Amino acid sequence: MPLPTISTPIYHLELPSTKEIIDYRPFLVKEEKLLVLALESEDTKQITTAIKQVIKGCIKTKGIKVETLPTFDIEFLFLNIRGKSVGEEVEVNIIAPDDDTTSIPVTIAIDEIKVKETEDHTKQIKVDDDLMMEMKYPSLDQFIKSNFDFKEGNNMEQSFDLIATCIDKVFNEEEVWSTADCTKKEIVGFLEQMNTQQFREIEKFFETMPKLSHEIEVTNPKTKVKSTVVLEGLSSFFA
Repeated sequence: MPLPTISTPIYHLELPSTKEIIDYRPFLVKEEKLLVLALESEDTKQITTAIKQVIKGCIKTKGIKVETLPTFDIEFLFLNIRGKSVGEEVEVNIIAPDDDTTSIPVTIAIDEIKVKETEDHTKQIKVDDDLMMEMKYPSLDQFIKSNFDFKEGNNMEQSFDLIATCIDKVFNEEEVWSTADCTKKEIVGFLEQMNTQQFREIEKFFETMPKLSHEIEVTNPKTKVKSTVVLEGLSSFFA
């Protein structure tokens, strides 16, 4: 006689980017094992495959393309799937801002961690009086590079790579240039023509982009000084 099947609970969440309600389930033991083995390998390609496989398996709503979801959707999904799988709280160590030395252990409820949106954030950037650019958000591959890439690299080169992959199109009143029709070299060459102020507008897009955020008040046990700390991005909440 075969063993009984264990039923898996289904949960719901709202995707920050589209406000669409999707269904998801927790990690299974076999998926958690897959993730742990991939992370231990420190092989970015293996980690990418494992995370894609696990997130795809955990999303129960049809028609969701994980590869095209923005980074902050992936982070929010990953955090909540992990919460329902491992525990509804995360434990983090915060360095006290008043002395930059003392480590303070803090427990945070996962349902208190939200995606913060900045009011002046925009995907359209004015290059000059004639040209405009439309940006798109980093995708799953970029999420993995940001959080799980163990290779040492040139930060400036990585920044240009990120920006190049996030330009959707350049346009004016008469014409539209889609980056899908351009090589990476052509896009980087376009960026290198910019002056500092123009490039600063692109940096502002990334700085104000929606991101996981949680504000918490901590007290330094040594000095008794209270400080407010803002944690941002998935890597701030667990390793």
